[in-house]
Amino acid sequence: MEGIGRYWHKIEDGRIQCDLCPRDCRLREGQRGACFVRQHQDGRMILTTYGRSSGFCIDPIEKKPLNHFHPGSSVLSFGTAGCNLACKFCQNWDISKSSSMDRLMDQASPEAIAVAAKRSGCKSVAFTYNDPVIFAEYAMDVADACHEHGVKTVAVTAGYMHDEARRDFYSKMDAANVDLKAFTDEFYFKLTGAHLEPVLDTLIYLKRETDVWFEITTLLIPGMNDSAEELSAMCAWILENLGAEVPIHFTAFHPEYKLQDIPGTPHETLEKARRIAKDAGLKYVYTGNVHDRSGGTTSCPSCRTSLIVRDWHELVEYRTTADGRCPDCGTEVAGRFDETPGGFGRKRIPVRIGG
Repeated sequence: MEGIGRYWHKIEDGRIQCDLCPRDCRLREGQRGACFVRQHQDGRMILTTYGRSSGFCIDPIEKKPLNHFHPGSSVLSFGTAGCNLACKFCQNWDISKSSSMDRLMDQASPEAIAVAAKRSGCKSVAFTYNDPVIFAEYAMDVADACHEHGVKTVAVTAGYMHDEARRDFYSKMDAANVDLKAFTDEFYFKLTGAHLEPVLDTLIYLKRETDVWFEITTLLIPGMNDSAEELSAMCAWILENLGAEVPIHFTAFHPEYKLQDIPGTPHETLEKARRIAKDAGLKYVYTGNVHDRSGGTTSCPSCRTSLIVRDWHELVEYRTTADGRCPDCGTEVAGRFDETPGGFGRKRIPVRIGG
């Protein structure tokens, strides 16, 4: 399987520079970038994880989380190893922080993944668990194969990438969930080793330059990014630059990785964030990583009637019309909807894929 990287150039001292993300890693022969998986090999960039996965699972689409993209459908999810951010609070650190290939159990060609998704009745394939930015070439090849079989593609990402790669990558995606980790550059620098502006650039690009359906997730960490002032500033920015109809998910932090001394997010914090976002004018605001029917319910933005009620990731009520409107007042609900919802439920099914 092809593992040649597309985004790099040679520099005068014999190194090559990776042009995929703002880290701009400069690599000598044999060195790997900060992501662990893009390597200078024989004078070119090699993607060492091409065709190799940390495992495949069939999930509900709501788990990504995407609440307005074919609700109730199933999605074939997979990731590789490594990450181009260094989040101290990573919830999948055993995969994303892995620098060795022993995490990569399954080998699968793009065609094999597309066929498996189609055969399993999955509406889409999701690149997730670690950030698909770092295996962009593999993800894009999988996306091409999926589209040939009528399967859609989803990126679950921190959105940290350069312009050229961003254009190529999102031209292959049907939907995305972008992790907006905070709304200060200080947080990004100290807790992720990255910067805020490139992520905002990705969100603006998605809104203004693509037809990709996207939603936003912010993991609220007590005392780190959950102040009313920061949340208000973030919501005001979203409203001004992305519009009122972009769904946002406020999710609960659980002590992980290097932040195990910080307590989990109180439910009251999620409720506060949801209230701030709604007061700012955002129409679709959700809570996550907690059991909260109210926080998982999609309501009509006009008459406020409940349209899609979720229990964890399972639909327990679905009242939108075939064209995605409120049956009571006719208001259109933003998103991608089917004539009837999927019935996959909340289960998670590990699968093996070969080829």
